Amino acid sequence: MLTAELAAKRVEVARQLMPKGAPLAYLMNPLAPEAPRYLQEIEAIARELKQELIVVKASNPEQIDAALAEVNRRRAGALVVSIDGYLFSRREQIVTLAARDRVPAVYDRRPYAVAGGLVSYGEDLSGAYRQIGVYAARILKGEKPADLPVVQSAKFELVINLRTAKALGIEFPPQVLALADEAIE
Repeated sequence: MLTAELAAKRVEVARQLMPKGAPLAYLMNPLAPEAPRYLQEIEAIARELKQELIVVKASNPEQIDAALAEVNRRRAGALVVSIDGYLFSRREQIVTLAARDRVPAVYDRRPYAVAGGLVSYGEDLSGAYRQIGVYAARILKGEKPADLPVVQSAKFELVINLRTAKALGIEFPPQVLALADEAIE
């Protein structure tokens, strides 16, 4: 997975949605095995951009409530949600709280946008799953896994929820809408 490259793109999208000079919030699950690496990546991106970063951590529903309350209290201009299976499982809660507090949020997977999240940008998981199937078939036909080339996703998707954008008073420029793979109305 291209986590650092995609994190930079999600931060770029978030910065386009927020007022200049406002801090950017990053929600992460500190119990996730990859959390330290993802945090290092996002901190490096923020340093490079000279972007103030608010890191909020949550690993249960009550902590998610508290983390989003902290984002609101500190007046973050936007929120980037970390790649994490647990946070993904709590997407309805996160999307609802971000909408309630009128915080533009950028996520890593399309189902967040389908659930009412503002924007998602990430790998096209259906393509990745298809590739896994191709590899499984090749292995079942006798090829050695060590002989198979390493491949990375080549397709990424930008999904914008226009209903959420309207509710937040955000108007996407036509050139951004033209780049979107899907605009949910």
